Amino acid sequence: MNNKKVAVLLSSYNGEKYIKEQIDSIINQTYKNIEIFVRDDGSKDRTVEILKEYETDKKIKLITGKNLGFVNSFFELLKHPKDAEYFAFADQDDVWMENKIEKAVEMLGKEENNNIPIMYYSNYDFYDENMNFKSNAKDRSKTSFLGCLVECANLGSATMINKIARDNTISNLPKYCCGHDWWIYMICQGLGKVIYDDKVMVKHRTHGNNTSECGKSFIGLQIFRIKSLFKSNFFKKIRYQIQDYKEYFYEVLSDENKKIINLFYPSGLKIGKQIKKLFYPKRFRNLISDEIIIRIMFLIGVI
Repeated sequence: MNNKKVAVLLSSYNGEKYIKEQIDSIINQTYKNIEIFVRDDGSKDRTVEILKEYETDKKIKLITGKNLGFVNSFFELLKHPKDAEYFAFADQDDVWMENKIEKAVEMLGKEENNNIPIMYYSNYDFYDENMNFKSNAKDRSKTSFLGCLVECANLGSATMINKIARDNTISNLPKYCCGHDWWIYMICQGLGKVIYDDKVMVKHRTHGNNTSECGKSFIGLQIFRIKSLFKSNFFKKIRYQIQDYKEYFYEVLSDENKKIINLFYPSGLKIGKQIKKLFYPKRFRNLISDEIIIRIMFLIGVI
């Protein structure tokens, strides 16, 4: 399997505090056939200066550009590797286990049908900003097409995809997107296959500048969700993301998955659809607290 080239894609933004530790953990992987593409998303600190110190390593390609936001920056990164067979996403402030890429390539390589989009993602643990262990991640092993529409099971930096998944992504970039990892998860869940690895392969650093809800306390998570609902319209963005997905992929979905995505149309305050989703017999999300939240969103017509 060592002949399979892996492109590691890292988007940076004002990451001077932690990025060196992450890049070192990627360089020191047991799997050596890698190329690292780093796109700086318009940093205003010393991030680019630090990254330039690594340019002497021929495996590292530095790309600088205007600020696109982390989602579009990752989508832009996906366009750059030309001869890779697998694509791994990296966050600027995490640390990888040394055999992370090796394990992902091994598990992806066991798949006989690489003509479909396939995604691998591993388990991960939460650490504080000084890399002191905090807790294990909550169980995200249960995946389904129903669930992928309203919840992202995978952490981007724990994810690797095959070339078909990459090609499907860059050919179908969404207008509305809650996360590059979420969009790709939806593509692989609906059109291909998702593989979960229960081994912890990422030390996910949590601090005040994280862009996701991962690792927040229960109270912090509820505050995040309230802000998302009333300030950033996060739940409405989920609805628009599903709409984009249906526009791009509806015709190639299975009949069962077509029925599932049709649950969300017409959207908004449509009493029949609201009631049908509210009392739908199957679980949408992994955690009970998350399931209650999403059913409330169905009831009030946000999703």
